[in-house]
Amino acid sequence: MNKLTVVLGDYPHAQPLLDADVEIADHVVEPVEVRPVIGAYRRMIRDLEFDVCELAPVSYLMARQEGIELTAVPVFLNRRFHHGDVQCAAHSGIRVPRDLEGRRIGVRAYSVSTGVWVRGVLRDEYGVDIDTITWVVDDDDHIEGRVPSNVERVTDGRSLGELLRAGEIDAALTGNAGTGRAGAPRAGWSATAETEPAGDGPYPLFPDGDTLAVDHYLRTGIYPLHSLVSVRSELVARDPDLPTRLYEAFAESKRRHLAARPDWSATSRLARQAQQLGTDPVPYGIKSNEASLDAMVRFAKDQGLLDAAFPTDLPSLFAPGDYPDA
Repeated sequence: MNKLTVVLGDYPHAQPLLDADVEIADHVVEPVEVRPVIGAYRRMIRDLEFDVCELAPVSYLMARQEGIELTAVPVFLNRRFHHGDVQCAAHSGIRVPRDLEGRRIGVRAYSVSTGVWVRGVLRDEYGVDIDTITWVVDDDDHIEGRVPSNVERVTDGRSLGELLRAGEIDAALTGNAGTGRAGAPRAGWSATAETEPAGDGPYPLFPDGDTLAVDHYLRTGIYPLHSLVSVRSELVARDPDLPTRLYEAFAESKRRHLAARPDWSATSRLARQAQQLGTDPVPYGIKSNEASLDAMVRFAKDQGLLDAAFPTDLPSLFAPGDYPDA
Protein backbone atom coordinates (compact mmCIF):
# COMPACT_ATOMS: atom_id res chain seq x y z
CA MET A 1 0.00 0.00 0.00
CA ASN A 2 1.30 3.44 -0.93
CA LYS A 3 1.04 6.24 1.61
CA LEU A 4 -0.47 9.57 0.53
CA THR A 5 0.09 12.62 2.71
CA VAL A 6 -3.04 14.75 2.32
CA VAL A 7 -3.65 18.34 3.47
CA LEU A 8 -7.15 19.80 3.34
CA GLY A 9 -9.05 22.54 5.07
CA ASP A 10 -11.77 21.79 7.57
CA TYR A 11 -14.51 20.40 5.31
CA PRO A 12 -17.06 17.95 6.75
CA HIS A 13 -17.77 16.67 3.22
CA ALA A 14 -14.11 15.56 2.93
CA GLN A 15 -13.84 14.10 6.43
CA PRO A 16 -14.92 10.55 5.50
CA LEU A 17 -11.88 10.38 3.21
CA LEU A 18 -9.53 11.68 5.89
CA ASP A 19 -11.04 9.29 8.45
CA ALA A 20 -10.44 6.30 6.10
CA ASP A 21 -14.16 5.61 5.91
CA VAL A 22 -13.65 6.06 2.17
CA GLU A 23 -10.63 4.30 0.72
CA ILE A 24 -8.42 4.94 -2.31
CA ALA A 25 -7.43 1.66 -3.96
CA ASP A 26 -3.83 0.66 -3.18
CA HIS A 27 -3.26 3.79 -1.08
CA VAL A 28 -3.41 4.75 2.58
CA VAL A 29 -4.29 8.36 3.36
CA GLU A 30 -2.15 10.05 5.98
CA PRO A 31 -3.84 13.35 6.92
CA VAL A 32 -1.54 16.27 7.70
CA GLU A 33 -3.10 19.19 9.57
CA VAL A 34 -1.94 22.68 8.64
CA ARG A 35 -3.87 25.62 10.09
CA PRO A 36 -4.59 27.90 8.45
CA VAL A 37 -4.60 25.62 5.42
CA ILE A 38 -3.46 28.59 3.32
CA GLY A 39 -0.07 28.06 4.95
CA ALA A 40 0.10 24.68 3.23
CA TYR A 41 -0.49 26.24 -0.19
CA ARG A 42 2.87 27.96 -0.11
CA ARG A 43 4.65 24.86 1.15
CA MET A 44 3.12 22.75 -1.60
CA ILE A 45 3.90 25.23 -4.37
CA ARG A 46 7.43 26.06 -3.26
CA ASP A 47 8.60 22.73 -1.84
CA LEU A 48 6.15 20.06 -3.11
CA GLU A 49 5.97 19.04 0.53
CA PHE A 50 2.80 16.94 0.37
CA ASP A 51 1.43 14.30 -1.97
CA VAL A 52 -2.08 15.76 -2.20
CA CYS A 53 -2.94 19.27 -1.10
CA GLU A 54 -5.81 21.69 -1.40
CA LEU A 55 -4.73 24.80 -3.31
CA ALA A 56 -6.19 28.13 -4.30
CA PRO A 57 -7.17 27.67 -7.97
CA VAL A 58 -5.41 30.77 -9.31
CA SER A 59 -2.24 29.88 -7.41
CA TYR A 60 -2.41 26.43 -8.98
CA LEU A 61 -2.72 27.90 -12.48
CA MET A 62 0.20 30.23 -11.80
CA ALA A 63 2.26 27.27 -10.55
CA ARG A 64 1.47 25.35 -13.74
CA GLN A 65 2.57 28.34 -15.79
CA GLU A 66 5.89 28.38 -13.89
CA GLY A 67 6.48 24.70 -14.66
CA ILE A 68 6.07 23.51 -11.08
CA GLU A 69 5.47 19.77 -11.03
CA LEU A 70 1.85 19.89 -9.90
CA THR A 71 -1.37 18.73 -11.48
CA ALA A 72 -4.92 18.61 -10.13
CA VAL A 73 -8.26 16.86 -10.09
CA PRO A 74 -11.47 18.94 -10.47
CA VAL A 75 -12.59 18.65 -6.86
CA PHE A 76 -13.64 22.09 -5.65
CA LEU A 77 -14.13 21.78 -1.91
CA ASN A 78 -14.95 25.40 -1.21
CA ARG A 79 -17.04 28.02 -3.01
CA ARG A 80 -18.36 31.41 -2.01
CA PHE A 81 -19.87 34.61 -3.37
CA HIS A 82 -18.08 37.96 -3.11
CA HIS A 83 -20.42 40.88 -3.62
CA GLY A 84 -20.54 41.32 0.15
CA ASP A 85 -16.77 41.24 0.64
CA VAL A 86 -15.91 44.89 -0.03
CA GLN A 87 -16.01 47.11 3.07
CA CYS A 88 -15.56 50.88 2.72
CA ALA A 89 -13.91 53.18 5.27
CA ALA A 90 -16.37 55.22 7.32
CA HIS A 91 -15.57 58.59 5.79
CA SER A 92 -14.46 57.43 2.34
CA GLY A 93 -17.55 58.77 0.58
CA ILE A 94 -17.73 55.61 -1.56
CA ARG A 95 -21.29 54.90 -2.63
CA VAL A 96 -21.12 53.11 -5.98
CA PRO A 97 -18.48 50.80 -7.49
CA ARG A 98 -16.99 53.44 -9.80
CA ASP A 99 -16.14 55.45 -6.67
CA LEU A 100 -13.39 52.88 -6.03
CA GLU A 101 -11.37 54.18 -8.98
CA GLY A 102 -8.23 55.99 -7.85
CA ARG A 103 -8.64 54.71 -4.29
CA ARG A 104 -6.56 52.44 -2.01
CA ILE A 105 -8.04 49.01 -1.31
CA GLY A 106 -6.63 46.44 1.10
CA VAL A 107 -6.27 42.76 0.17
CA ARG A 108 -4.01 40.15 1.77
CA ALA A 109 -2.06 39.49 -1.43
CA TYR A 110 -2.71 40.50 -5.02
CA SER A 111 -3.31 36.97 -6.30
CA VAL A 112 -5.54 35.84 -3.41
CA SER A 113 -8.69 34.18 -4.79
CA THR A 114 -11.16 36.68 -3.32
CA GLY A 115 -9.18 39.53 -4.84
CA VAL A 116 -9.18 37.94 -8.30
CA TRP A 117 -12.93 37.31 -8.18
CA VAL A 118 -13.80 40.74 -6.75
CA ARG A 119 -11.69 42.59 -9.32
CA GLY A 120 -13.23 40.50 -12.11
CA VAL A 121 -16.78 41.27 -10.98
CA LEU A 122 -16.05 44.97 -10.49
CA ARG A 123 -14.66 45.23 -14.02
CA ASP A 124 -17.19 42.98 -15.77
CA GLU A 125 -20.37 44.01 -14.01
CA TYR A 126 -19.76 47.63 -13.04
CA GLY A 127 -17.15 48.93 -15.48
CA VAL A 128 -14.61 49.75 -12.76
CA ASP A 129 -11.13 50.52 -14.07
CA ILE A 130 -9.31 48.30 -11.59
CA ASP A 131 -5.92 49.44 -12.90
CA THR A 132 -6.50 52.88 -11.36
CA ILE A 133 -6.84 51.34 -7.89
CA THR A 134 -3.86 50.98 -5.55
CA TRP A 135 -4.05 47.50 -4.02
CA VAL A 136 -2.53 47.58 -0.53
CA VAL A 137 -1.22 44.15 0.57
CA ASP A 138 0.26 42.80 3.80
CA ASP A 139 1.42 39.35 2.68
CA ASP A 140 3.35 37.66 -0.14
CA ASP A 141 1.83 35.93 -3.14
CA HIS A 142 2.44 32.18 -3.32
CA ILE A 143 3.94 32.69 -6.79
CA GLU A 144 6.10 35.80 -6.84
CA GLY A 145 7.04 38.08 -9.70
CA ARG A 146 3.57 38.86 -11.13
CA VAL A 147 2.68 41.88 -8.99
CA PRO A 148 1.70 44.94 -11.10
CA SER A 149 2.96 48.45 -10.40
CA ASN A 150 -0.27 49.50 -8.65
CA VAL A 151 0.37 47.23 -5.65
CA GLU A 152 1.72 48.71 -2.41
CA ARG A 153 3.05 46.75 0.58
CA VAL A 154 2.21 47.55 4.21
CA THR A 155 5.54 47.97 5.96
CA ASP A 156 4.69 49.02 9.53
CA GLY A 157 3.12 45.76 10.73
CA ARG A 158 -0.42 47.05 11.04
CA SER A 159 -3.28 44.88 9.82
CA LEU A 160 -5.59 45.83 6.99
CA GLY A 161 -8.41 46.09 9.53
CA GLU A 162 -6.47 48.69 11.48
CA LEU A 163 -5.72 50.65 8.34
CA LEU A 164 -9.38 50.56 7.28
CA ARG A 165 -10.66 51.75 10.66
CA ALA A 166 -8.06 54.53 10.65
CA GLY A 167 -9.18 55.64 7.19
CA GLU A 168 -5.69 55.13 5.77
CA ILE A 169 -7.14 52.87 3.10
CA ASP A 170 -10.46 53.60 1.45
CA ALA A 171 -11.78 50.05 1.35
CA ALA A 172 -10.71 46.48 2.06
CA LEU A 173 -11.78 42.92 1.43
CA THR A 174 -13.10 40.91 4.35
CA GLY A 175 -12.30 37.48 5.80
CA ASN A 176 -8.98 35.73 5.23
CA ALA A 177 -8.48 37.91 2.16
CA GLY A 178 -8.29 41.06 4.24
CA THR A 179 -9.69 42.39 7.50
CA GLY A 180 -10.67 39.05 9.06
CA ARG A 181 -7.18 37.95 10.02
CA ALA A 182 -3.92 39.26 11.38
CA GLY A 183 -0.45 37.97 10.66
CA ALA A 184 1.01 36.01 7.78
CA PRO A 185 -0.15 32.40 7.18
CA ARG A 186 3.35 31.03 7.54
CA ALA A 187 3.32 32.39 11.12
CA GLY A 188 -0.11 30.94 11.85
CA TRP A 189 -2.44 33.89 11.69
CA SER A 190 -5.26 34.48 14.11
CA ALA A 191 -8.80 35.34 13.15
CA THR A 192 -9.96 38.79 14.17
CA ALA A 193 -13.48 39.77 15.07
CA GLU A 194 -15.26 41.47 12.20
CA THR A 195 -18.03 43.46 13.84
CA GLU A 196 -21.31 44.23 12.18
CA PRO A 197 -21.20 47.52 10.23
CA ALA A 198 -22.11 50.46 12.45
CA GLY A 199 -23.06 54.00 11.63
CA ASP A 200 -19.61 55.31 12.45
CA GLY A 201 -17.59 52.37 11.14
CA PRO A 202 -16.78 50.60 7.86
CA TYR A 203 -19.80 49.77 5.73
CA PRO A 204 -20.41 47.38 2.82
CA LEU A 205 -20.15 48.59 -0.76
CA PHE A 206 -23.15 46.38 -1.54
CA PRO A 207 -25.58 46.20 1.42
CA ASP A 208 -27.65 43.72 -0.58
CA GLY A 209 -24.61 41.64 -1.54
CA ASP A 210 -26.29 38.24 -1.26
CA THR A 211 -29.09 39.25 -3.63
CA LEU A 212 -26.66 40.68 -6.17
CA ALA A 213 -24.41 37.62 -5.94
CA VAL A 214 -27.21 35.16 -6.63
CA ASP A 215 -28.47 37.32 -9.49
CA HIS A 216 -24.97 37.34 -10.98
CA TYR A 217 -24.78 33.55 -10.71
CA LEU A 218 -28.18 33.05 -12.33
CA ARG A 219 -27.24 35.32 -15.23
CA THR A 220 -23.69 34.10 -15.84
CA GLY A 221 -23.36 30.64 -14.29
CA ILE A 222 -20.20 31.89 -12.53
CA TYR A 223 -19.90 30.45 -9.01
CA PRO A 224 -16.48 31.47 -7.64
CA LEU A 225 -14.07 28.62 -6.99
CA HIS A 226 -11.95 28.74 -3.86
CA SER A 227 -10.06 25.51 -3.82
CA LEU A 228 -9.07 22.52 -5.88
CA VAL A 229 -7.14 19.37 -5.08
CA SER A 230 -3.56 19.31 -6.35
CA VAL A 231 -1.30 16.27 -6.70
CA ARG A 232 2.44 15.98 -7.21
CA SER A 233 2.93 15.24 -10.89
CA GLU A 234 5.51 12.56 -10.09
CA LEU A 235 2.81 10.43 -8.44
CA VAL A 236 0.54 10.70 -11.47
CA ALA A 237 3.37 9.74 -13.80
CA ARG A 238 3.96 6.68 -11.65
CA ASP A 239 0.25 5.79 -11.38
CA PRO A 240 -1.90 7.34 -14.15
CA ASP A 241 -5.08 5.96 -12.53
CA LEU A 242 -4.48 7.89 -9.30
CA PRO A 243 -6.37 11.07 -10.36
CA THR A 244 -9.51 9.08 -11.20
CA ARG A 245 -9.29 7.18 -7.93
CA LEU A 246 -8.83 10.40 -5.98
CA TYR A 247 -11.80 11.98 -7.70
CA GLU A 248 -13.99 8.94 -7.00
CA ALA A 249 -12.94 8.98 -3.35
CA PHE A 250 -13.72 12.67 -2.88
CA ALA A 251 -17.09 12.21 -4.60
CA GLU A 252 -17.93 9.23 -2.38
CA SER A 253 -16.83 11.16 0.69
CA LYS A 254 -19.26 13.94 -0.18
CA ARG A 255 -22.07 11.44 -0.82
CA ARG A 256 -21.54 9.83 2.58
CA HIS A 257 -21.53 13.16 4.35
CA LEU A 258 -24.74 14.19 2.62
CA ALA A 259 -26.41 10.92 3.52
CA ALA A 260 -25.99 11.95 7.16
CA ARG A 261 -26.46 15.73 6.75
CA PRO A 262 -28.51 16.29 3.57
CA ASP A 263 -29.16 19.95 4.40
CA TRP A 264 -25.44 20.83 4.59
CA SER A 265 -26.06 21.90 8.18
CA ALA A 266 -22.52 20.99 9.24
CA THR A 267 -21.30 24.12 7.42
CA SER A 268 -23.64 27.07 7.83
CA ARG A 269 -22.27 29.03 4.89
CA LEU A 270 -22.63 26.10 2.50
CA ALA A 271 -26.11 25.43 3.87
CA ARG A 272 -27.05 29.01 3.03
CA GLN A 273 -25.50 28.74 -0.43
CA ALA A 274 -27.34 25.48 -1.07
CA GLN A 275 -30.61 27.30 -0.32
CA GLN A 276 -29.63 30.25 -2.52
CA LEU A 277 -28.69 28.02 -5.46
CA GLY A 278 -31.27 25.31 -4.96
CA THR A 279 -28.57 22.75 -5.69
CA ASP A 280 -25.24 21.28 -4.55
CA PRO A 281 -23.10 24.14 -3.20
CA VAL A 282 -19.82 22.36 -4.06
CA PRO A 283 -20.22 20.63 -7.43
CA TYR A 284 -17.24 18.60 -8.65
CA GLY A 285 -16.18 17.97 -12.25
CA ILE A 286 -15.20 20.03 -15.29
CA LYS A 287 -18.44 20.20 -17.24
CA SER A 288 -20.59 21.48 -14.37
CA ASN A 289 -17.98 24.15 -13.63
CA GLU A 290 -17.18 25.38 -17.13
CA ALA A 291 -18.46 28.92 -16.65
CA SER A 292 -16.56 29.34 -13.38
CA LEU A 293 -13.33 27.88 -14.75
CA ASP A 294 -13.52 30.00 -17.90
CA ALA A 295 -14.07 33.14 -15.82
CA MET A 296 -11.23 32.28 -13.46
CA VAL A 297 -8.73 31.91 -16.32
CA ARG A 298 -10.01 35.05 -18.03
CA PHE A 299 -9.88 37.16 -14.85
CA ALA A 300 -6.37 35.92 -14.02
CA LYS A 301 -5.18 36.85 -17.51
CA ASP A 302 -6.86 40.26 -17.39
CA GLN A 303 -5.17 40.98 -14.07
CA GLY A 304 -1.69 40.01 -15.26
CA LEU A 305 -1.41 36.81 -13.24
CA LEU A 306 -1.40 34.52 -16.28
CA ASP A 307 0.18 35.11 -19.69
CA ALA A 308 -2.10 35.71 -22.66
CA ALA A 309 -0.88 32.42 -24.16
CA PHE A 310 -1.92 30.38 -21.12
CA PRO A 311 -4.13 27.52 -22.41
CA THR A 312 -7.88 27.90 -22.14
CA ASP A 313 -8.75 24.28 -22.93
CA LEU A 314 -10.24 23.31 -19.58
CA PRO A 315 -9.45 19.56 -19.55
CA SER A 316 -5.78 20.38 -20.11
CA LEU A 317 -5.70 22.15 -16.75
CA PHE A 318 -6.21 18.85 -14.94
CA ALA A 319 -4.59 15.44 -14.84
CA PRO A 320 -6.02 13.04 -17.42
CA GLY A 321 -8.80 11.08 -15.77
CA ASP A 322 -12.47 10.21 -15.60
CA TYR A 323 -14.37 13.06 -13.93
CA PRO A 324 -18.15 12.72 -14.24
CA ASP A 325 -20.03 15.54 -12.53
CA ALA A 326 -20.47 14.67 -8.87
